[in-house]
Amino acid sequence: MQGLASYIIRRLLWAPVILLAVSLVTFGLGRFGPGDPIQILQGQYRDPEVRERIADELGYNDNFFVQYGRYMKNFVTGDLGTSLTYRGLPVEDVIFPRLWVTFQYNLLALVLIFAIGLPAGIWAALRQGTWTDPFVISFFLFFASVPVLVSIPILQWLFALKLGWLPSGGWEVREFFGVEIGMLNKRAILPVIILTLPGIAGVARYMRAQVLEVLDEDYVRTARAKGLAEFTVVSRHIARNAMLPLATIMGFALVGLLGGSIFLETLLGIPGIGSYAFEAVFNRDYDSIMAIVLITSAAFVAANLLVDITYAFIDPRIRLGGGVGR
Repeated sequence: MQGLASYIIRRLLWAPVILLAVSLVTFGLGRFGPGDPIQILQGQYRDPEVRERIADELGYNDNFFVQYGRYMKNFVTGDLGTSLTYRGLPVEDVIFPRLWVTFQYNLLALVLIFAIGLPAGIWAALRQGTWTDPFVISFFLFFASVPVLVSIPILQWLFALKLGWLPSGGWEVREFFGVEIGMLNKRAILPVIILTLPGIAGVARYMRAQVLEVLDEDYVRTARAKGLAEFTVVSRHIARNAMLPLATIMGFALVGLLGGSIFLETLLGIPGIGSYAFEAVFNRDYDSIMAIVLITSAAFVAANLLVDITYAFIDPRIRLGGGVGR
């Protein structure tokens, strides 16, 4: 337990260093990169005197490190800046509702990906050497090989125009106990399908590889020699041990819930964080870009730490002290 505590403390101390480096690089790319956000504010009437006045008001004429320090000071106090895409609105008032939209349909897709991919991978591994093994994996690989820009119009044509089962896009919410929920509406089905189909292949292939490794273990042969039912052997001995490495995939997949698809949200008209990130880059909305990068980076670091801690608990062979166990 002492080794685990010291390991957690070391990882926590590294987290702010990583986030600081990410924020510094992102801020530098925003300030020194191509484009001028003041031109976006000025519109088509670009008076040099007006530009200087706006730059002074926004602090763009200050030293780079002064600007960076001021931004980070405001960020840690909850002030994420002002959106240039939506003039005058605080960035947090724009980003967090969109993060919630993106999180909802990604959560449904993630649940379906693992709910289908895990048993499909186990099924394929247990039937190694038969035609069903390559057929199952190839079936899901076909969907993974189709680009999103191709699958979206095809599925819109099939389900919306041809069959009339689903709306062609948009996002509709209903309020439950003061919380806006959109994933229970029919408009969420199409984006979930588009995300789920290509994602199953990766989980199924990884699960198949892990099951094939576990099948050669002595405890599996011992369980079968004892006369245990095949379902018991698969569920208790094969699946449980094969799923241990999947903790890494699950942890980082949770971070993916915050990252919206630019093409998906733009083509389907979903007001998520992906479409807003595209608008922010196009409009040189550096405060919004910084906020999106820092929030997703913090989530990534937290997920990485959570995965490492989970591994330490479920696999006692991991040595947290950095040396060989005694």
